[in-house]
Amino acid sequence: MSYLVLARKWRPRRFSELVGQEHVVRALTNALATGRIHHALLFTGTRGVGKTTIARIFAKSLNCERGIGADPCGECETCKAIDAGRYIDLLEIDAASNTGVENVRDLIENAQYMPSRGRYKVYLIDEVHMLSKPAFNALLKTLEEPPEHVKFLFATTDPEKLLVTVLSRCLQFNLKRLDEQQIRGQLTRILAAEGIDADADAVAQLARAADGSLRDGLSLLDQAIAYSGSSAGAGKLDGDTVATMLGSVDRTRINALLGALAEGDGRRLLDEVARLAEFAPDWAGILDAFALALHRIQVKQLVPDAAIEVDAVDVEALASALRPEMVQLWYQMALNGRRDLGYAPSPRSGFEMALLRMLAFRPEAADRATPARTAASVSPAPAVGGAGGGRESSARAAAAAAVAALGRTDASPRPTAAPATPPAAPVAESSMPATPAPSASIVTDGEHWLQVVAECGLRGAPRLLAENAAFLSHREGVLRLALTEEQMHLKSPSLVLQLTDAVSRRLGGAVQVRFELGDARGDTASARNARAQDARQTEAERGFAEDPAIQRLVRNHGASIVPGSIRPHEAPGDTP
Repeated sequence: MSYLVLARKWRPRRFSELVGQEHVVRALTNALATGRIHHALLFTGTRGVGKTTIARIFAKSLNCERGIGADPCGECETCKAIDAGRYIDLLEIDAASNTGVENVRDLIENAQYMPSRGRYKVYLIDEVHMLSKPAFNALLKTLEEPPEHVKFLFATTDPEKLLVTVLSRCLQFNLKRLDEQQIRGQLTRILAAEGIDADADAVAQLARAADGSLRDGLSLLDQAIAYSGSSAGAGKLDGDTVATMLGSVDRTRINALLGALAEGDGRRLLDEVARLAEFAPDWAGILDAFALALHRIQVKQLVPDAAIEVDAVDVEALASALRPEMVQLWYQMALNGRRDLGYAPSPRSGFEMALLRMLAFRPEAADRATPARTAASVSPAPAVGGAGGGRESSARAAAAAAVAALGRTDASPRPTAAPATPPAAPVAESSMPATPAPSASIVTDGEHWLQVVAECGLRGAPRLLAENAAFLSHREGVLRLALTEEQMHLKSPSLVLQLTDAVSRRLGGAVQVRFELGDARGDTASARNARAQDARQTEAERGFAEDPAIQRLVRNHGASIVPGSIRPHEAPGDTP
């Protein structure tokens, strides 16, 4: 007998067997109970969370021979055929390989016919976002007003790529990623049913690696069983085996790295990195595990009563040894280090640099003796309450400097030097001599305004605003411009600000720009450009019609000039 993979063997066949997605199950159950069944349902979510599984259960609920309901019997011929994937009235279409409009037209033509066996003909289109735009357009009319015997069930991992016209015709259900506890519980139940012994650490690692996808978790479980040689009643699936298979690091190594950092022992820290390198590990994965351990340490520090996962990392001891603000800082450094691994000369050097950055900002870094051990040289605030207060203030100053450095674009902590001279004492505003703003040159008339528009360097929407504004006056620093009622929509605050800045630069001083509603009493750049364009168009048409070759074609061959088909060459300096 052929082997059936766990993901297919343990695929839910009833809503009650689903893991998570209670919000979707509740909505579908109520719809089936009340008979308010929409003709098009869209299921969205990441891979392996149950989109097509829910769609198949819903199709069974519609066509079960014992009646429409949220709990199909699973025993009638219809339920068995749907479970086996051979029910004639459930048409499953993979949009990734059937993207064309011809495929959709075949579907639409087939949809007009009554179902062969069931109450409804159900179309389940997986990865529906892969359909081409013409295919979607061909489907829209049928999707909006399908025959009464047709239901559409769509599934996609990328709803953002769907046309809004499609989304508006569907009821959308967003499936959630499963959390580790849900995946762990399901893996434990399946292992027990399969008669395979596994320790808790192995299951926890598989659930974590599944990354929210139960299907991925079951595929990894299949792989782990094959890797370990475990079977019903023989062998045990343990954490070390799973860690080796996944390429993840032993948690005792994470504990050793954190211990070396907490004690400020750089030599031991690099020795631990060298031991890790012997196994050619995934350095990004180690930084993930490192950040996860720091998260649990912080939870223990700030919420002592919260339940946390127990493993080889000594969370209790590290929570007592480290200051909470330093845990926050190191966590951010781990995330930034993981992000920057691809830019490092090598993954190992990038990993080492992330740890050395943490070493530079360990809790005692600001008040140990030698500059070689202190990467951040920070001038401490005056101590309050004796030497102990000075030490505490100094350490907090180092942490603050590091956090500020992380906020920069490159997210890399940098040393913060003490200021060479104290800041100048504040000076009262009344004692400061007033420096007058430079005065702008005056726009004298409409012709001068058109020249300013041409020379102020504006592009796009701000340029369009300037070109449609007619000059009124420029007195006492206020430039008054007129817009017609049709053009007032151009006067948004951001565009006015850009226009004001450009005109002020062009005129050499501050200018206030004010717009008034009314008929333009002066010429505008837009009107002038339109007249010039009309003149060029007229000249182009005249020159084309008078060309001897064109006249021979008209005279001897019955040719005619299509109105509006002639375009003049753009003149130099034309605004696109």
